[in-house]
Amino acid sequence: MSLKLVLEMFPIALMFAAPIIMAALGGLFSERSGVVNIALEGIMMVGAFAGASVTVVLEPVTSMAPWLGLLVGILAGMVFSLFHSFASINLKADQVISGTALNILAGGLTVYLCQIMFRQQRTRAFSSGLRKVTVPMLNKIPVLGPMFFEEIYPTFYLAIILVVLTWYIVKKTAFGLRLRSCGEHPQAAASMGIDVYLMRYAGVTISGALAGLAGATMVLTQDIQYTVSSIHGTGFIALASLVFGKWNPWGVLGAGFFFGFAQILSYYAKDIHFLAAMPQEIFYMLPYALTIIALVVFAGKTVGPKAAGEIYDKGKR
Repeated sequence: MSLKLVLEMFPIALMFAAPIIMAALGGLFSERSGVVNIALEGIMMVGAFAGASVTVVLEPVTSMAPWLGLLVGILAGMVFSLFHSFASINLKADQVISGTALNILAGGLTVYLCQIMFRQQRTRAFSSGLRKVTVPMLNKIPVLGPMFFEEIYPTFYLAIILVVLTWYIVKKTAFGLRLRSCGEHPQAAASMGIDVYLMRYAGVTISGALAGLAGATMVLTQDIQYTVSSIHGTGFIALASLVFGKWNPWGVLGAGFFFGFAQILSYYAKDIHFLAAMPQEIFYMLPYALTIIALVVFAGKTVGPKAAGEIYDKGKR
């Protein structure tokens, strides 16, 4: 594989990696609080629909329409995640079933809203989503410049910032300590005066915000409109990245890069000598096959939050 090909592939891989990283960080906040969020896929769909819709409506008015779309995607993800919070925390429903139900609901809900707003089962196409940027000076750095600072979507830099913020919040703040304690031993946390319900609501809401941002980012960088297939399983790849990254922000970053590159192999396989003879369909299924492999290989070797997925019972000791 030539250096020229690697340099050409890298910016596209970063485009694919950014929403995976964002959504996986959302899953990290939720599971650290003790709530498994299988609904990342559905929340991303809602965020993508909201982001695309706002961009379509506002682009004749302002050039900031895609950024406003990202903001509304965040808000939509937060609101939609409240259904999961209420079912899992207040109603004590099984968290996996609740998340699965929301994934199914998101598909039907977004198509229904598209039909009402745009008279079709998708949003109208927007003329331009987020634009790529080149960072002056830094793009002149040999090798690294073209890879990370030339014609890159700004959402990649946002994803890196979110990784650093997540690490700092979870590991270095009182809020992060309370959040982790609720995901490890909620009864002990409650005995220290921590409101477990409130912390779990916070974890799931932050998860919704990041997954909504990931969905809006995905549609505004990789598509021209929202359709029911716009997210195509990326929420589940994000969950695999969370496990693969051992519930650690830096691990999530590495896993996001890995799955980002897996997704672009279908575009460049014909240019790589030892892959060119393989059927193209193999590379289309590769990201999802790797997701399953990662879960099978690493799920038994990594230890997540002990209380993740468990219903909190105040009377339990």
